[in-house]
Amino acid sequence: MATKVLIATDKPFASVAVKGIRDIVEAQGYELVLLEKYTSPAELIAAVADVDAVIIRSDLATKEVIDAAKKLKVIVRAGAGYDNIDLQACTGKGVVAMNTPGQNANAVAELAFGLMVYAARDFYSGKSGTELKGKKLGIHALGNIGLNVARIARGFDMEIYAYAPTKSAEYIRAAGAIPVESVEKLYEMCDYVSIHIPATAQTKKSINYDVLKRMPKGGVVVNTARKEVMDEAGLLKMMAERPDFKYLSDIAPDNAADFEPFKGRYFFTPKKMGAQTEEANVNAGLAAARQIVAFLEHGDDTFKVNK
Repeated sequence: MATKVLIATDKPFASVAVKGIRDIVEAQGYELVLLEKYTSPAELIAAVADVDAVIIRSDLATKEVIDAAKKLKVIVRAGAGYDNIDLQACTGKGVVAMNTPGQNANAVAELAFGLMVYAARDFYSGKSGTELKGKKLGIHALGNIGLNVARIARGFDMEIYAYAPTKSAEYIRAAGAIPVESVEKLYEMCDYVSIHIPATAQTKKSINYDVLKRMPKGGVVVNTARKEVMDEAGLLKMMAERPDFKYLSDIAPDNAADFEPFKGRYFFTPKKMGAQTEEANVNAGLAAARQIVAFLEHGDDTFKVNK
C-alpha cells in the first residue's frame, strides 16, 4: 500500500503550490490526498485516519486529530509558528512534528512594513503624515522574519534596534541593528516597534500596559506575530490614555468592538495574512513536502519541534 500524504487546509494553498507538492510526493511513489476548505473538525479527523503524513497551514492539529491518525508518522506546519499543533499528543504517539522556518519570512516582513507605511501616512486619510526615514524602529525578536524586517528597514534609512535575548550582540549587529538589553528599553526608545515573538507560556500577554506606556509620543506598534502575546486589556488602556498611539495587526483581537472608540488609530486585517502571498504559499508548501520525504526516506528530522 502506497504511503499517503494529506494536505489539510481550511485556507488552501495556491494551485501552483499544490502542483509542486504533488510532483514531489508522487515522484517518491507516495499518494497525495487533498482536504481543502473543510468546515468542521470532524472532516479533518476523518481524513487523517489512514495517512502517513500531513501538511497543514493554520489548521488545528488537536489531540483528537492526532489520536485519530492511526498510521501518522510526521506532521508539518507549512509556516514558522506551530502553536496550532498539540505537540504533547504528537510526542505521546511517536509522531514527529515539524515547521518550515524562514519560508514565509519575507512575506511577513513586507506586510509589517506595509502596515508601518499605512500608519505613518495616517491610514491614507488625506491628512498630513510622516516619513519612516530617520525614525527609530525596534524589532522585538530577530529570527528569520526579524532579519528580513531589518533588511527592509535599512532601505528606508531607519535607525534599527533589536531586543533578541537568544541572540548574541554580534549576531544583532551583523543584521544592521543595535542591541537593546530589555523589552522595556526597546519600547521606550523606538518610534515604531515590530513584534515577532512566538506565543509561549513566557510571552503570552507579555506586551502589556507597563511596556506600551513607555513608547514616545506618536508611537506605533505593529504585530504580525500572535494575538496572544498582546495583553488586550492593557492595549485598550493605552489606546484610551494615549490619543497619539497607534496599533496595527494582522490578527483581529478577541473583542474588536472594544476598539471602535479609537477609530483612525488602529487597523486589523480581516484574517491573519502575513504569509498570504503566492511566493510564501509555494515556498512553505514545497519545503513541507521535501521535509516529509526526507524524514520518511532518511529519518531526517532537522526541523522537528516536539521532544
